[in-house]
Amino acid sequence: MSTIIAIVGRPNVGKSTLFNRITHSRNALVADRPGVTRDRQYGYGHHGDRTFVLIDTGGLEQQVNKEMNISARVSEQSMRAIEEADAVLWMVDGRSGLTTADEVLAEQLRPLSSNLFLVVNKTEGLDIAVVCSEFHSLGVGQPLAISAGRGDGVDALVGEVLEQLPAPESETILQEDGLRVGIIGRPNVGKSTLVNRMLGEDRMLTFDQPGTTRDSVAVPFERRDKHYVLIDTAGVRRRARITDVVEKYSVIKTLKAVDMAQIVVMVIDAHDVVSDQDLNLLGIAVDSGKSLIVAVNKWDGIDDDQKNIIRSQLDRKLDFVDYACVHFISALHGTGVGNLFDLIDKIGKSQASQLKSSMVTELLHALVEAHPPPLVRGRRIKLRYAHIGGHNPLRIIVHGNQTEHVPNNYRRYLSNKIRQRLKLIGTPVMIEFKHGDNPFKGRVNVLNKRQIEKRRRLMKHVKSKK
Repeated sequence: MSTIIAIVGRPNVGKSTLFNRITHSRNALVADRPGVTRDRQYGYGHHGDRTFVLIDTGGLEQQVNKEMNISARVSEQSMRAIEEADAVLWMVDGRSGLTTADEVLAEQLRPLSSNLFLVVNKTEGLDIAVVCSEFHSLGVGQPLAISAGRGDGVDALVGEVLEQLPAPESETILQEDGLRVGIIGRPNVGKSTLVNRMLGEDRMLTFDQPGTTRDSVAVPFERRDKHYVLIDTAGVRRRARITDVVEKYSVIKTLKAVDMAQIVVMVIDAHDVVSDQDLNLLGIAVDSGKSLIVAVNKWDGIDDDQKNIIRSQLDRKLDFVDYACVHFISALHGTGVGNLFDLIDKIGKSQASQLKSSMVTELLHALVEAHPPPLVRGRRIKLRYAHIGGHNPLRIIVHGNQTEHVPNNYRRYLSNKIRQRLKLIGTPVMIEFKHGDNPFKGRVNVLNKRQIEKRRRLMKHVKSKK
């Protein structure tokens, strides 16, 4: 097993900034505001010849009552990270100084980990000895001063932590090159609940409130000897309703997650109508050319008449994504979630199918013969041959004459028929047309003396007939 290090602390002390600094990434969402991070974010760090797993967590807050609100759920996620970690970096704010909340956290954290390191952040420009002196009273050992924003002392911190942790006999690193599945949808439709159900654990923070998930979290895991990466994303509302800067960054990361994913699972609430925002999100997935599954969640508890109405509405509103697989599930109770993996595997198999250019060209000729392209100014569009231009999405390049005049409906005809003939599941076929330049375009055909004389006789003969 790899060494696991968790970063914990009060809100807004710089945990996500340190996570991004050590992992050399921008995976964790960072904003000058407390409570931005809510879910556990995993990443890999490297120091010398050591590789370790780093966990970013949400802010730990003292609960004044036992009500299970969002802050309590976030703290619960942080405690789970502490339980699975070999070492814990407890971050405090050097500029704010020692607080009562830090003293309370010290009582909670000391018994939980034998390798607890006190990290004093935001010490740039300050007297480190003076800043760290008041934190000795917490009884966690020698405070380690850093600046996560500038990187001061971060490398020394990682080196000291790893020096006190024995190197594992063998490192097991989760495969991040598995089938990438992005979960998208409007807020509060059950995306995180679905991810937790697919993983078989409460990995993502769930709460009965829109906007609970703020960051895009990629979770590698293995199921039946197959590797997957589930990407949970923040819910996307209509642009006019987005005023918060953190929500804007969340939407940007959601769109990036769609671009990273190989398969997009669009979650729709069965109790709501298919809204314009649902259609906008589907349009983004279609434009990116991703394989698509429409997961209709909260399907349990709906009577048969209402189910028929919902199916009719989906057929009507989703006709522009006829290649998408519609699947009915209950993320909370697990109904249909196991079959969702079977569908994902079938789509992955469709994406991995290898096609020869000769097969594609033969299929193109058969489709053109069955339904020829239209005439353009009295001339027939000629589609001569085709070849594969790329995968994920499957891209087919068609060569011919006057291909710039091929109408969109004929492009859709070729795309749909090719997908049906190749038995592709949930995967679009992108058609691109290429036309060769006429080598004689712009050149004047100069007639020789014999051709000129022949032309004169032909014209004279035509006039005599009249």
